[in-house]
Amino acid sequence: MVMGLLDDVFKGNIGTGLAIGIGAAVLGPVIIPVLSGAAKPLVKAAIKSGILLYEKGKEVYAEMGEVVEDLVAEAKAEIADAHHETADVLHPEGETSVS
Repeated sequence: MVMGLLDDVFKGNIGTGLAIGIGAAVLGPVIIPVLSGAAKPLVKAAIKSGILLYEKGKEVYAEMGEVVEDLVAEAKAEIADAHHETADVLHPEGETSVS
């Protein structure tokens, strides 16, 4: 029904176009405050949710950073241990090599 009404407006049916324009002019001042009054709490709730999600995301990001730092430190320690074990095998009893 709406598509047919819009087709009439765009095909040049002046009566339908005038009716829509007059209806919008008359009902607009009544409908807009009602819609904005109903929309305000919904928009505010959406903003609150966005803020909470942002804060939670910051926490998760910080925790992930700590986990990655711990893993890097552990990996470096394992590399250092492996390097020392290799050096002990190549140079037993504290002998040093001449390069």
